[in-house]
Amino acid sequence: MFENNASRKAFELPTVVFGTSALGNLYTALDDDIKLGIVAECIQHSSGKVVFDSAGKYGAGLALESLGRSLRSLLVDQENVMISNKLGWYRTELKTDEPSFEPGVWKDLKFDAVQRISYQGIRECFDQGNELLGGYIPQMLSVHDPDEYLVQARNEQDEEKRYLDILGAYQALAELKAQGRVMAIGVGAKDWKVIKRISNDVSLDWVMIANSMTIKSHPEDLSVFMKSLKSKGIPIINSAVFHSGFLIGSDYYDYRLIKPDNNENREIFQWRADFFKLCKAFDVTPAQACVQFALKAPGVKSIALNTSNPKRVKENMAMANAEVTDRFWKTMKSAGLIRADYLI
Repeated sequence: MFENNASRKAFELPTVVFGTSALGNLYTALDDDIKLGIVAECIQHSSGKVVFDSAGKYGAGLALESLGRSLRSLLVDQENVMISNKLGWYRTELKTDEPSFEPGVWKDLKFDAVQRISYQGIRECFDQGNELLGGYIPQMLSVHDPDEYLVQARNEQDEEKRYLDILGAYQALAELKAQGRVMAIGVGAKDWKVIKRISNDVSLDWVMIANSMTIKSHPEDLSVFMKSLKSKGIPIINSAVFHSGFLIGSDYYDYRLIKPDNNENREIFQWRADFFKLCKAFDVTPAQACVQFALKAPGVKSIALNTSNPKRVKENMAMANAEVTDRFWKTMKSAGLIRADYLI
């Protein structure tokens, strides 16, 4: 097992961690004043130290740039903000009409990004991320999308090499922590089974799961893994709990535009229609239901919420404290919308 030998410093995570993908022009290009307004609202409605989750992948570094610029404009001291930077994507020159990663998702970008997961690649991503933040240093670091890196393997030998690259990336993160340059190291991925694999080889301080433990999808084996993380004292940040906004009305599902044009998609749209109907009957908004379900999952300390509208930041904070009755969850089970054996 690769050890994270530096002492684990206690760090408190708030219930809501603010995602920054909208600052990177996810789905729509935002004006700088809107981005500034989002960051300002996040700070205003945080009772303690505000925590932002960002990544070099978000807008090919645009989210980091926008976050740093906004924090400077608002005269926010480094001591009053905690930044999580998920490393593994490096800004490069844009040579095509749109970025080469996640086509159709990011809007009006002036740069591209490439995946660099290795010892040296992660050090480069860390240095570039700090440059883009313009003086703010992240206290939480992780390897971003190791699952996507592994899935590109051409064969078993290539997959093993790529996994060694991931372990090399964590060696770089452990050194940064041992040097006192960061507080905690973790992992962020959509495929929770890759997180589990990494957690068997790397001593993690925190974990972020995405698109995995939601009101729509909550497999039993994931629950078991999350309980094991809880028993080890490893906090979990639950992210992308709306499945890219689909569960609250968008037509993007897990970062792809979908239409009810095949059996799988029709089933997803029907689930949403039934979900919306039940929420209306209980006077619960779909977003409240999604957030409360995600927060009640085993070992979850925080939920990462993202918005492109400054006015919704306060609403996001309120959702984390919303009351949802036991009768709602029982009816969700009886309607087959969540697993009948799932404990809430």
